[in-house]
Amino acid sequence: MEQLKQQILELELKLLKPEIRTSPKEIDKLLAEGFFEFGGSGNVWYKKDCIVPEGIGVMKMTLSEFNLHPLSDDTVLATYRVRDDTRMQNSLRSSIWKFIDGRWQMFFHQGTITKS
Repeated sequence: MEQLKQQILELELKLLKPEIRTSPKEIDKLLAEGFFEFGGSGNVWYKKDCIVPEGIGVMKMTLSEFNLHPLSDDTVLATYRVRDDTRMQNSLRSSIWKFIDGRWQMFFHQGTITKS
């Protein structure tokens, strides 16, 4: 379980990196078909909204308090906090990752803005 937790953490951290966030090819590899997100803005985003030339936007973000919760043999829930220094916001985050075609891909994500 600890190895899987580290692997999913590394994937989540990858999605915070500017070089990944601005690469439609890399985003396409990390997001599952059918991916959707409930954003902190209240918007709902789909994979097609993320696979655009400019990517998903560059922000300076720090991840903390990462935990992994198994849902089944091939599905896990990741929960954590993010400090967005670009927008000066904190948020609670959750992602559902599925093991599809031999690799982990994000199927769902939610960001909820918090006061701290």
